[in-house]
Amino acid sequence: MENSTTEARNEATMHLDEMTVEEALITMNKEDQQVPLAVRKAIPQLTKVIKKTIAQYKKGGRLIYIGAGTSGRLGVLDAAECVPTFNTDPHEIIGIIAGGQHAMTMAVEGAEDHKKLAEEDLKNIDLTSKDVVIGIAASGKTPYVIGGLTFANTIGATTVSISCNEHAVISEIAQYPVEVKVGPEVLTGSTRLKSGTAQKLILNMISTITMVGVGKVYDNLMIDVKATNQKLIDRSVRNIQEICAITYDEAMALYQVSEHDVKVATVMGMCGISKEEATRRLLNNGDIVKRAIRDRQP
Repeated sequence: MENSTTEARNEATMHLDEMTVEEALITMNKEDQQVPLAVRKAIPQLTKVIKKTIAQYKKGGRLIYIGAGTSGRLGVLDAAECVPTFNTDPHEIIGIIAGGQHAMTMAVEGAEDHKKLAEEDLKNIDLTSKDVVIGIAASGKTPYVIGGLTFANTIGATTVSISCNEHAVISEIAQYPVEVKVGPEVLTGSTRLKSGTAQKLILNMISTITMVGVGKVYDNLMIDVKATNQKLIDRSVRNIQEICAITYDEAMALYQVSEHDVKVATVMGMCGISKEEATRRLLNNGDIVKRAIRDRQP
């Protein structure tokens, strides 16, 4: 791990074990403040990543995160959250972690050290050239991630790497490398801390802005929510109410007539048209609500 900042000792926390609780909290908070600033420096690279991801998604490609340990868990988390937030199919945005689902809650010894395991995991989901594979590794040299990106390249998939060290090994493999140097961790080598925070911020950006780009958002409202509980049903109805400038009861009526499809209900309400006509307009306009509303074609 020579020249690895994620494994270096942090000069600010050399006496962490002698600090008071408040001193330790202040120190951690100060260190954490460096993370969004480091992520900001990667925006030019992330812009390229997201533009490519949007393009591939529109072609029927999938977004696939692959990682080990904390990095893998963060990928699985982000993928899982996209289902209720953006009504994506569970097979459209996928998180793969070394060691399988068991590794989400328990350490799977040695799983991250096997390149071939990642290849097998990607073969199991029938990886194609349309897909985008994002390899996540704080160190930038995790064998599992190296194996996954290498295999994805042979398939012709788009490959992206996210690491927290400069000159990372995975940066040499990925077509779109992203390096965010957050500096040494408060607790030496514990990359679940600043590195994990940076990765979470980046995954938030990638999934959210990609979904904006494919029409899952109206203004800053979630227009394609999969309402799996009462809170989300209420949010869906209130979004219709907000966009269409109608009462809650009127919005609920549209929601029910549309068979709980917020996009269809919104176009119905804004244009005063039937469910069938709203569905047709969305189909003809790439499922983009604003385009469907502006569509006056017979």
